[in-house]
Amino acid sequence: MSRSEPDDVPKKSFGNMSDDHWSRARAGTNAEALDYYRERSLAPGVKEGGTERNFYCMRCDGVIPHEPPPSACPHCGEPTTEGAKRYFNWVEINDPPRSDARAVLLPVLLVMSLVGILCVALWWFLR
Repeated sequence: MSRSEPDDVPKKSFGNMSDDHWSRARAGTNAEALDYYRERSLAPGVKEGGTERNFYCMRCDGVIPHEPPPSACPHCGEPTTEGAKRYFNWVEINDPPRSDARAVLLPVLLVMSLVGILCVALWWFLR
């Protein structure tokens, strides 16, 4: 007995790539990603290829050698920072962001002192 499959389920493709093969069936579905990669391939230094370890300029997307790190992008002159480096699909931040504890500490202390003053005033008047 053969089982019939609905028309919306793609047929399995074995052997030579037929029109039902996943790579052909998905043609045209990733146009945005392909456009992004085409644009990235035009960045300065990308066509020439990088080294085994490099990162990218935050401004012009150009390739910057990892070792020794230059003080500025060789393509656009943007200063490089040790704190953050942009790799192909992520940004690595070496320095953690400053804590918000100091910014929150003053309002918390003010609220605590107001509550303390209110408690002392209530105790004074109710005794």
